[in-house]
Amino acid sequence: MTNTENYTEKKKFFSGMLTIYGRKPVLEALSTTGVKVYRLHLAESNKPAAILQDIVNLAKKQNAEIQHHSRDALSRISKNKKQDQGVAVDLKLGGFQDFDAFITASEDHFQLIALDNVTNPQNLGMIIRAVCASPMTGILLPHNGCAKLDSLVIKASAGTLFKARIIRCQDLAKSLHTLASLGSDVVGLDLNADHSLADYRPANKSVFVLGNETEGLSKEIKSLCNTRVKIPMANDVESLNVAVTAGIIAFRYLAH
Repeated sequence: MTNTENYTEKKKFFSGMLTIYGRKPVLEALSTTGVKVYRLHLAESNKPAAILQDIVNLAKKQNAEIQHHSRDALSRISKNKKQDQGVAVDLKLGGFQDFDAFITASEDHFQLIALDNVTNPQNLGMIIRAVCASPMTGILLPHNGCAKLDSLVIKASAGTLFKARIIRCQDLAKSLHTLASLGSDVVGLDLNADHSLADYRPANKSVFVLGNETEGLSKEIKSLCNTRVKIPMANDVESLNVAVTAGIIAFRYLAH
């Protein structure tokens, strides 16, 4: 295997990885059917506790690697020293995929929901849950700008984060541009749009883009949308929660 091939394989492997922290979230994750543990990280300063022993036992059942670290080293892994409680775990999730890998797969038909600066973890969790339960292909989620995939998101998703299809990208604008160049319809949800979601018929490849909870779509992302639609509302209601909007889109086409 060449160095390039080796790098590609490693990138593909780690793009499907999710690191979470905190004793209860880690225990719940390890107790979830279908979740594969790659590596368990523990602080050397941890004092004996029943929950820690349960975590270790579950990791051992999967023959996962268990590493012990100094407190500072563990905090660099968890990226949250105040809340990691001396525990972090790397999970290998089948639904996680790197954007480049998604493009390389060249799917002929997909329906995605993309998120532009959705910062509330509860909203993100509920969106993941709705999309996971729906016929949608998955979620396009940038590493930067949106809420982090932490314990709050896991809780709000009711554990569906572990089985949802989530395509991670570094830059949402660049990814949408790439999708558009490959023939995808990039559809922005915009309160000021002229067309209704009810009148839109999805192309074979469609990406519905939802914006920030208060500001909506950013100017850059809005400029990349070749179609903009709105959800008509009655009784002078001005807007819907972004998670509710995602749910409407995710299940909208079941009726057709």
